Amino acid sequence: SPFFNLIPFRLGFSKKRLERELCHSGSETIGYIYIPKIDNLSNLNINDVLGNYSLTLVDALDTLAIMGNSSEFQKAVKLVIDTVSFDKDSTVQVFEATIRVLGSLLSAHRIITDSKQPFGDMTIKDYDNELLHMAHDLAVRLLPAFENTKTGIPYPRVNLKTGVPPDSNNETCTAGAGSLLVEFGILSRLLGDSTFEWVARRAVKALWNLRSNDTGLLGNVVNIQTGRWVGKQSGLGAGLDSFYEYLLKSYILFGEKEDLEMFNAAYRSIQNYLRRGREACNEGEGDPPLYVNVNMFSGQLMNTWIDSLQAFFPGLQVLIGDVEDAICLHAFYYAIWKRYGALPERYNWQLQAPDVLFYPLRPELVESTYLLYQATKNPFYLHVGMDILQSLEKYTRVKCGYATLHHVIDKSKEDRMESFFLSETCKYLYLLFDEENPVHKSGTKYMFTTEGHIVSVDKHLRESPWKEFFSEEGGQDQEGKSVHRPKSPDLKVINSSSNCNRVPDERRYSLPLKSIYMRQIDQMVGLI
Repeated sequence: SPFFNLIPFRLGFSKKRLERELCHSGSETIGYIYIPKIDNLSNLNINDVLGNYSLTLVDALDTLAIMGNSSEFQKAVKLVIDTVSFDKDSTVQVFEATIRVLGSLLSAHRIITDSKQPFGDMTIKDYDNELLHMAHDLAVRLLPAFENTKTGIPYPRVNLKTGVPPDSNNETCTAGAGSLLVEFGILSRLLGDSTFEWVARRAVKALWNLRSNDTGLLGNVVNIQTGRWVGKQSGLGAGLDSFYEYLLKSYILFGEKEDLEMFNAAYRSIQNYLRRGREACNEGEGDPPLYVNVNMFSGQLMNTWIDSLQAFFPGLQVLIGDVEDAICLHAFYYAIWKRYGALPERYNWQLQAPDVLFYPLRPELVESTYLLYQATKNPFYLHVGMDILQSLEKYTRVKCGYATLHHVIDKSKEDRMESFFLSETCKYLYLLFDEENPVHKSGTKYMFTTEGHIVSVDKHLRESPWKEFFSEEGGQDQEGKSVHRPKSPDLKVINSSSNCNRVPDERRYSLPLKSIYMRQIDQMVGLI
C-alpha cells in the first residue's frame, strides 16, 4: 500500500525529528543539569529543585552514547566524574538510587571500556575506571539497608553517610526490594566481589519464599522484620512490576537457572490468576485479555483499576516469546493513549475513566512498542511511536524540555521532568525509528535494565566464582504462616526465538490485531 511505501521516508523523518526534540530536551536540559546538586528538573520556570546529586545528568549518560553523540557523552562523563559525589548527608531510596544511578554508571563504564566501540569513539582520555569506582562507592553506601533485617529484605531508604535512619519504615514494596539483582550482580562480577550480588539475591529469595502456597502469587508490600504481607494485592503494576522483570533479565544476563525457574513459576501464576478475558488474543469470542489486581492468597479481584506501569508487561512478554498476548495488552494501553494523548497514572477499566490523572512522561508504553516492533517488524508500531511523539510535542513540551502532565484531560502541567524521560522514553523512541543503530546492527546482544540502561549480554557476566545462593523453598497460607514447599523440578527454558518466528509474514504488513478486535478494545476504553 502507499502507506507502507512511505515507511523508509517516515523512519528517516521521525529519527531526525526525534534528534531535534532530544536536542531540545537534551541541550536545554543538560545545560541545567550541569549545575551541581540538581535532582529532577523544574522545566517551566527553569529553577533547580532540591537534590543532592545530578540525577538527570547521570541517568541520561548512555542515551547520549546510543545516539552516537560522542562529544556530549564525553563531556557529560567528565562532568559526572568531576562534580558528583555520594559522600553526602542525604537519604535516598535504595531502589531508585540503584536503577537510576548505579545502573547508569555501570552502563556508561562498559560503553567506555568496550574494545569494539560500536557507538563511535566513546572512550575517555586517561579514563581510570572512575565510573566503576563511583558505582562501588554508592553500592557500599547502600549496603546498610540490608543489615539488621530479620528476613534479608532491605530497608527501603538509607542515608548515604549514616546508614539506615533511626525512624526508618519496616515496610517495603516487593519491586523495590526485589529488583536490585541486575545492577548489584553486574557490579559484583565486574569487581570479583560476591557481596553485592549475594545480598540482592538473598532479598529475591526471601520474597520468593513468602509467596502464597495456594496461588504462587506475591503481595505488593511486606514487613521486612516479620515477613508478613502488609499489602496483599497482586498485580503487574506498581509494587510488583520490576520484580518479575528482573527474574527473567537476571537469567538472561547471568545464566543462573534458578532465576528462570522462579520466573516461569511466577508467569504461570500470573496467567492462572491475573489474566482475564478470552484465551486467544486474535481469535475466538469474549472480552479482550486483561491483567487485573487480585488478592495474593485467594486470587479474587480486589479492584477494577490498572496503572500505567503495567504497560511494561507486553515488552517482557516479547522477551519470552509470548508475542500474541503482548499484542493484545499493548493494544489496550495504546487505546487509552489515543483517548487522552497520554497514559493516566491509574485507569479504571470498569468505569472507563482515569482514577489518577497525572502522566509523568513514563516510558513503559514506548518500551513495549519498541520491543514489539523489533519482534514483528510490523509498521503499525512505527505509527504508534509517531503518535506518541506527536502527543509529547503537543502536550508536554515547554521552554526547557518536557514537563509532567498534571491532568491528562485538561493537559495542565507540573513543574517537573523525571530523569527517566531521557534515560528511557526518549531512548526507546529513538531506537524505534533508528533501524541502523548499532544496538540492532553491531552483532552484540543487548539487554535494557528496568531504567533503560543498556547492558551487553556476554560471557564475562556469566562467569562467577561463587555459588553462595539459596535453595530453600516455602510460602505462606492465608493466615500468613510459613509453609515448606519442596524444591520444584527443573523447568524447560523458554525458547523465545522460535515463538517470535510464529508471527506469519503476512501479518507483518497488516494490523497486528484483526479489525474486529481493535474496535472491541477501542470500545472497552470509550473511544467509540
